[in-house]
Amino acid sequence: MLAGFLGWTLDAFDFFLVIYCLTAIGKDFGKSDIAMSLAITLTLAFRPVGAFIFGMLADRYGRRLPLMIDLVFYSIVEVATGFAPNFTTFLILRALFGIGMGGEWGVGASLAMEKVPAKWRGVLSGLLQQGYALGNLLAVLCFLFLFERWGWRPLFFLGGLPALLALFVRVRVKESEVWQKSKEESWSGIGRSFVGHWKIFLYLVLLMTGMNLSSHGTQDMYPTFLQRFWHMSVHDRSLVSAISMVGAILGGILVGFISDRIGRRRAIVLSLLCAVLVAPLWAYAPNIALLISGAFLIQFFVQGAWGVIPAHLSELSPSKIRGLLPGFAYQCGVLLAGSVTTVEAALAEHISYARAMAATGISVFLFTAVVAGLGKERKGVDLAE
Repeated sequence: MLAGFLGWTLDAFDFFLVIYCLTAIGKDFGKSDIAMSLAITLTLAFRPVGAFIFGMLADRYGRRLPLMIDLVFYSIVEVATGFAPNFTTFLILRALFGIGMGGEWGVGASLAMEKVPAKWRGVLSGLLQQGYALGNLLAVLCFLFLFERWGWRPLFFLGGLPALLALFVRVRVKESEVWQKSKEESWSGIGRSFVGHWKIFLYLVLLMTGMNLSSHGTQDMYPTFLQRFWHMSVHDRSLVSAISMVGAILGGILVGFISDRIGRRRAIVLSLLCAVLVAPLWAYAPNIALLISGAFLIQFFVQGAWGVIPAHLSELSPSKIRGLLPGFAYQCGVLLAGSVTTVEAALAEHISYARAMAATGISVFLFTAVVAGLGKERKGVDLAE
């Protein structure tokens, strides 16, 4: 759990450094918000490549080795980002980082979920997934305390930290017993198993498209929204973002815990419907106090729904391809949802940031709630079967 949690935390930390430094990087390279949003979209678009490569390796050779390779790979790419001499190089490095980011979740989640007790799978799923929110929080704290002194480039040098986590995985983490019992002995066997479960794969892609629209639609352009619409300083928008991530961490763990009682689908649907109710406050708050409340609550419910995902996808995926199928479906959903930041930035130029984000948020929350409610569920299933 610790290895998976920290891997996802550091992955998200590296990703959100770009989010918070977006306008500063754009200023250095002479690019607009829409042009800079392409860097985010590229990272998201290449995540399925990493999920496929490292997922296949995880089902063929075990969870540990691919996880270690992935941690070192995206650490190197992140440090190199700090040396990017021009916008083209920056985009290439963000695409490569997307490969590393896409590989970590599926491998780390399958390793963790196959080891934890079934009765605690939901709450520990919430804890695991909120490594993403903690990474966001760490990124905003670095931005708050270091950006004005150092600028954006040195912040990316901190992205070398995951390489140290690879040493921890090598020394302390044992291989998944579930994988050892159910592993495929050939690449063709993995391929046949994947093709044989194409229906559940397509459903999970649809579900994860909605989940990623909900997450990236409320997070990626939010610091820019605070800067452009509220005219906030670096300090103030960092503070608001940090508070929202505290809400995300609490929501992910609590809704994950609730899913152990009422089921995965009900927990996801309930959390997303609550997000619909909170969205107007989040986008149209008349003062700072209500703005902060809306930011906290929207992430509490959106990331609350996300907290169920590692357990839900692991339970729906066959053990022979659990390294590949959930992670690849997740990242294909990222690919399909990746343009949401560009759409929001374009809409904001015509109808304001507040209206663009509110309309996007409410639409995708309702869509995802319907998809989650119509799906299957296998809460508490023995993952070795």
